[in-house]
Amino acid sequence: MSREATARVEYFAAEYSRAMFTAADAYDRFMGRYSTQLAPQFADVAGVEEGQRVLDVGCGTGMLTAECLRRGATVAAVDPSEPFVATVAERHPGVDVRCGVAEQLPFSDGEFDAALAQLVVHFMREPVTALREMRRVTRPGGVVAACVWDHAGGQAPVSAFWHAVREVDPEAEDESQLAGARQGHLRELLTQAGLVEVEEAALPIRVEHPSFDDWWEPFTLGVGPAGAYFATLDPERQTQVRDVCRAALSPGKPVIQAHAWVARGRGT
Repeated sequence: MSREATARVEYFAAEYSRAMFTAADAYDRFMGRYSTQLAPQFADVAGVEEGQRVLDVGCGTGMLTAECLRRGATVAAVDPSEPFVATVAERHPGVDVRCGVAEQLPFSDGEFDAALAQLVVHFMREPVTALREMRRVTRPGGVVAACVWDHAGGQAPVSAFWHAVREVDPEAEDESQLAGARQGHLRELLTQAGLVEVEEAALPIRVEHPSFDDWWEPFTLGVGPAGAYFATLDPERQTQVRDVCRAALSPGKPVIQAHAWVARGRGT
């Protein structure tokens, strides 16, 4: 990766880390409606089932945690955001949820049957190191899996926003250079981390919003790179971006169709 691309990734990782200390309800309004559709599909790919010990890495507000619990797994979770850790602990009292980073997981070797990272790898500062950590805490033959929106292919839930941004500000940097955000990259990262039998696929989601404002309002909450970027704009440019988005989306009830790249491998 070039120095310029590395700088972009580090910038967005920093913005993500900053934005993760927003209120949990703001994150839920921004991304929760998409990740709730993604979580069951991701858990299917990872083979999560009753009786397994599963680690949710970068658990956020607990969308994947909830899905794994629904399937009868014993779940532990970790996230660098103290507000998110508190939210998951409140929503799921039986979960062992800890504050920590993926690059230094606070768990023992071989403790889990599966370690999963939903919508997290693209914001890890050292994704290969983090995936190696996920392999370390997973038993031999256990599953390590990750999924990331297809930002590079323009198939993420926030792609319409970034398309509008580039019309207003052609120099703006989007999320397309983040780790795992292009086809094949998650597979490469898992392979570099020492996983075997690595496979990749795409997971589709479709969300119909009751109105344009319902889709638009979460971008004003300062969550993630999109929200952080929007907050830097003056009111006139904010209005321009909103208007371009409104013109681009289907009238009435906007429909967002997106997909995430998912890769899974096994530890040795």
